[in-house]
Amino acid sequence: MLPMAIALKLPDWTKWLRAAQAGQAPAILSSRHIYILPTRSGWFFALLLLLMLAGAINYNLSLGFALIFLLTGIGNMAMLHAWRNLAHLQVISSRIDPVFAGKDAIFEIALVDRRQLPRYAIAANFEPAAAENPPACVDIEANGQTLIRLHLPATRRGWLKAPRIKLHTEFPLGLFHVWAYVDLEQLCLVYPRPAEKHLPLPAVPDQLAQGHADSGSGDDDFSGHRSYQAGDSPKRIDWKASAREQGMFTKQFTAAGKGVLWLEWSLTPGSDDEQRIRQLARWAIDADAGQQPYGLRLPAATYPPDTGKPHLHQCLRALALF
Repeated sequence: MLPMAIALKLPDWTKWLRAAQAGQAPAILSSRHIYILPTRSGWFFALLLLLMLAGAINYNLSLGFALIFLLTGIGNMAMLHAWRNLAHLQVISSRIDPVFAGKDAIFEIALVDRRQLPRYAIAANFEPAAAENPPACVDIEANGQTLIRLHLPATRRGWLKAPRIKLHTEFPLGLFHVWAYVDLEQLCLVYPRPAEKHLPLPAVPDQLAQGHADSGSGDDDFSGHRSYQAGDSPKRIDWKASAREQGMFTKQFTAAGKGVLWLEWSLTPGSDDEQRIRQLARWAIDADAGQQPYGLRLPAATYPPDTGKPHLHQCLRALALF
């Protein structure tokens, strides 16, 4: 009988290589973080030089020796410039916007040169590389900064941690592959994927019949102030109070024609928690699109009725982390 073949999975040796860390300062690619190996073209170039050297020795060609030494010097200079293209480069984490599940999370990083050295053909990608997301390639001016946007599929709600980033280059002659790893510990918040639009918003209580008026974001009668929040309309800011150095406040008005919508976890249809979360996300988006004041009640927290993008993001964040 033939012996059974045992498939052994070889360990990924790249995991043992050092990765630059961000910490409290920008990640800097020092000499201990940069690795270099010949490319296929580099190995072919070295083999060609050996064959030329054998021929020059065999035929005692002085010009052959001179050409070999010249090409060897060019190869050494190419290796030095390839290494300098990444050496002492700074990598800084930049803007990361929340996305919905099923979309691509976009992680933005900034590559900064502080050595007054232009950098060319620097590619970046997440490790391991995915075929659907090819590396992004940029040039950096001397003492300049360039942004790179890396895409990563967001399949589940919650926090999505970016894997380590591989920066690599083969500039100038493509004879050497120089690379380094950076771990910025970037996080992207992934909102739940909204359900399809097949269920209408829950019914809003008739507040007029109860003798109440909505004090959220109406336009009828002035009802008071609240602290300014990012995203509030400039038309609703009390500029007089700001001029008196009393702080930033937003005016609130009653709206007799709109009731307050409550999105209740216990009253949301769905066979499991994920379906309920997706349905609540859909209702929150629809209510925001219709400028309908709404609140959110979850088993562990309650978010009072309000309108505007900050309130929508607060509710979607709560659903994403539920």
